[in-house]
Amino acid sequence: MNKLMIIDDEKNIRVGLKTMIEREYPGVYEIVTAGNGAEGLELFRQEPADIIITDIRMPVMDGMALLAQLSAETGSGEGPAVVILSGYDDFEYAKSAIRHRVRDYLLKPIRRDELFGILERVAQERREQEVSAKRLTQEAEGVRRELRISRLRTLLLQEEVLPERDLLEELRGWAVPFTVGVMNVYYSDGTRMRAEEVLGLAERLTGPLDQRFMEVLTDWEGKLVLIGSSRQAFLELAGQAEARNHEGLLIGISRECLEPESLRSCYKEACRALHYLFLHPQVNLLDYGDVAEGRRSFSFPEEELRKLLNMLGTDREKEMKSLLGEIFQTEHLKQLDLSYLEAVGRGINERVLDEVFRVHGEASVEVLKLYRTVGNMYNYRYFHDYYRALEQLLISVNDYILGVRSAHTEHSAMKEALAYIEAYYSRPLNMAMVSNHVSLNYSYFSEAFKAYTGESFVPYLKKVRIRHAKRLLVDGRCKLAGVSEAVGFENSKQFTRVFKELEGISPGEYRVKMLLEK
Repeated sequence: MNKLMIIDDEKNIRVGLKTMIEREYPGVYEIVTAGNGAEGLELFRQEPADIIITDIRMPVMDGMALLAQLSAETGSGEGPAVVILSGYDDFEYAKSAIRHRVRDYLLKPIRRDELFGILERVAQERREQEVSAKRLTQEAEGVRRELRISRLRTLLLQEEVLPERDLLEELRGWAVPFTVGVMNVYYSDGTRMRAEEVLGLAERLTGPLDQRFMEVLTDWEGKLVLIGSSRQAFLELAGQAEARNHEGLLIGISRECLEPESLRSCYKEACRALHYLFLHPQVNLLDYGDVAEGRRSFSFPEEELRKLLNMLGTDREKEMKSLLGEIFQTEHLKQLDLSYLEAVGRGINERVLDEVFRVHGEASVEVLKLYRTVGNMYNYRYFHDYYRALEQLLISVNDYILGVRSAHTEHSAMKEALAYIEAYYSRPLNMAMVSNHVSLNYSYFSEAFKAYTGESFVPYLKKVRIRHAKRLLVDGRCKLAGVSEAVGFENSKQFTRVFKELEGISPGEYRVKMLLEK
């Protein structure tokens, strides 16, 4: 309720104003009255008023002296809204009181509509000031929170960073023990939901997170980090996700943390627990305490990776899949130490796939795109998703190497075929003889020959024969019939037709032309 003070040495004015205001605004104002400035000042000191309506001319302390004292005591801070009462003769005098933060003035006799208009304006101004102050407070709080979150994020990120003193004091205000949780949400295709969407989903499941957890922030990878005093809040969130069939929501939580200084180590535990969910498709929450000990590990499979590299390009898909299972120890999967799987994943990237592309060059865009995704197993929701993608990648790489080797073999065969044609063009030669010489299927040889030379076998052979014929014609020692026979044509008529088809003139015309140009 707003407090309003009426100061006037005339009782009937005090009572009249009080009655008018209470009748028009029942329950809005708590109204007190005073007979002069000194009495009003004492009341204000005891309990400040929001609005003061005061006369100018009064005994003991007049209105102007009261305003001067109020200005001195409230300083530049938010003082009361002052409305002065004056007679017509005091009008100019009243206007000079503006310097004392007077909001308005009323002329006697007082009119109801003017009084109520002033009160409405003052009320509106105060509402606007309150909204503005609230907004500024919220903005300041937002800035403080962002700063704190940024410092917390830095603390989680950097190994050697110690909490700043004021941040540490804030952290010591947390309830202990506390638990750190890290949450991701995956879509059905294995891609991760953005942090703001994760936050929205979590709040739809359990309500505002800042009411259930001490801190809510995202790390630099976009995971949602929750710090809570109760493990029950994490269990309820996971339970709600399961009840509403949000299978992609996964939470890893740390063991109970006993001091704020251990925040980073607790965060790392939560991240590790989240990683271990990679091995548990039917679970959406995992406690680091349940996976910290008793995990199995094996020696790095150096020899098996070498064998896998050798198998690629040999079209032994079944054996390759079996070897991959041995490398990843899939029969012990749920008991495995993640460090072993991570080392094996890196080993396959560096010692198998990178080596393939180093030796054979870059594969197709599709293969390389799959490789970039498979390069990090945590790009997948669960291990079996990663494993299937890796199998598919290895099959694609196998096909790629076979293609590279086939192209190399084909290239060598074509070079040999052209050399054979060059050596035996003068004989009755056909494509069956050449394909048989290089041990390639007739139909396959036909396609490969055209792809390699840019033309079919018969036109190519004609050009080889005519090229050698032109050399003999220029030499001049061989008759036209002899030239035809020497380059493999059945008769002179066929030779002349083919020569004119390719050169535009007959063999005889070509000989004369070349002799004249000597």
